[in-house]
Amino acid sequence: MARDGAAYVCQSCGAVHSKWAGQCSACNAWNSLVEEIQSRPPGALAPTRPTKARGLVFETLESHTPAPPRIVTGLEEFDRVCGGGIAKGSAILVGGDPGVGKSTLLLQVVGEAARRGAACAYISGEEAVDQVRARAGRMGFGESSVKLAAETAVRDIVDGLKRERFDLVVIDSIQTLWSDMHEAGPGSVTQVRAAVAELVRFAKSRGVAMLLVGHVTKDGQIAGPKVVEHMVDAVLSLEGERGYPFRILRAAKNRFGAVDEIGVFEMGDSGLREVKNPSALFLNEGGERAAGAAVFAGVEGSRPVLVEFQALVAPSAYGTPRRAVVGWDQGRLAMLLAVLEARCGVGFAGRDVYLNVAGGLRISEPAADLAAAAALISSALDVALPQNCVVFGEVSLSGEVRSVSRADTRLKEAAKLGFGRALAPSGVAETGAFRVTGVARLMEAVQRIGEDTWT
Repeated sequence: MARDGAAYVCQSCGAVHSKWAGQCSACNAWNSLVEEIQSRPPGALAPTRPTKARGLVFETLESHTPAPPRIVTGLEEFDRVCGGGIAKGSAILVGGDPGVGKSTLLLQVVGEAARRGAACAYISGEEAVDQVRARAGRMGFGESSVKLAAETAVRDIVDGLKRERFDLVVIDSIQTLWSDMHEAGPGSVTQVRAAVAELVRFAKSRGVAMLLVGHVTKDGQIAGPKVVEHMVDAVLSLEGERGYPFRILRAAKNRFGAVDEIGVFEMGDSGLREVKNPSALFLNEGGERAAGAAVFAGVEGSRPVLVEFQALVAPSAYGTPRRAVVGWDQGRLAMLLAVLEARCGVGFAGRDVYLNVAGGLRISEPAADLAAAAALISSALDVALPQNCVVFGEVSLSGEVRSVSRADTRLKEAAKLGFGRALAPSGVAETGAFRVTGVARLMEAVQRIGEDTWT
């Protein structure tokens, strides 16, 4: 029987249960219910409510209030993802896999911002001050004016921040914080929710930009209740494949900028280095293009990016052929293979199919359908695509190649990198000397690749 004032809270979804169970009835997660004391400890202040209602005051949408000022950190890739800089009074949650470089990136952000005159603080709940100072020295910020502290109590953190005026504060990480208003352990759903709420409230009331580091689960989701992502103004995800030095900072939510905007970094001994031209980074370095390779002209946020799709179709040595994909959606690949077999007569029965996005970038744009299909067709027919050709377009279940947005932006980026041809949906206009081969159905693309008819 649960103690007085206790409840069982799911550490996966935050659902509250009156008694323990092996499986959460809300999200079906196993062994995720943990007992948490809901009552306040002796001496803790009870929340107060106003004794007199002020009444509801309505205002119009028309306003002459200027846009919130922004802190320009000097890291152009980070500022781009944030929408042109960090808005003062905003709360930004940064998540990523262990060891991907979250702490390194944010230490570099406050170091660069301090060089530009911003008052910055870095508060760590995972490392001692000497450890943070040593890492900053290796990154070249040993003489920076950033204030350091090691603390996990939310009340002490807020009281300390009130004693000085800061423009930018980093909290690393929210899973290590605890509030004396609750008896649950650090990292629990109750503590994470309470800690983030208190820090966001402080950031809004004082106009301080707050960067919060969040751990992720094995599924890649921010650990803790989902409501945390609703509390903050922006959710940034730092991604990176093992074996690659490249890191992708992607905005999953942003109230002050574009969603799905990306920033590209390269991890080195002295921190993260900005990559100004990611398209050249993700492409094959010279040489003839082999069969099974197609260059996709994509758009990530507001930035056009060229990336190479690599496919391999080979006879299967087992009874059940393998279907493996890296950097693209597994279900999307299965759908594309079905369309190629049913609508185009390209059979994959008895053959293994491998698809890879070069450089460690993950593509989720539907416009990549035609590029993936071109790579698969090229490998299946053992015919290489032209060296200076890019591909983009969405493929429907009927085999139709549908138009995509910002086709002119994709072609301009391809032209800057020396490409002169494109396999695209019909209706895409040619620009200058750029030749566009339009296809209305996927079967036309199969015929053109197989017969090498591009003129």
